[in-house]
Amino acid sequence: MKYSKAESIFPEELLRVIQEYVQGELVYIPKPKEAHLKWGEKTLSKDRVSARNAEIKSLFCNGVSIEELAGRYFLSCESIKKIVYKKN
Repeated sequence: MKYSKAESIFPEELLRVIQEYVQGELVYIPKPKEAHLKWGEKTLSKDRVSARNAEIKSLFCNGVSIEELAGRYFLSCESIKKIVYKKN
């Protein structure tokens, strides 16, 4: 998290109002809800996991065992089961 000096960000009038509530402390100002990204949107992790899961499901449908998939993808057998038995 990056810190900035309030004097360089806020107009003087707003800074005075803020100082009525807090002085000399660190204050976190969150992003508005609509500015939040969902998991994986920034790094494309969600797309990679979806592609991996589709590949696992395809291999399972073509006869590869759950144990073999678990070893190949470094996942537990339970995780593989959740992927291959999940209904879309």
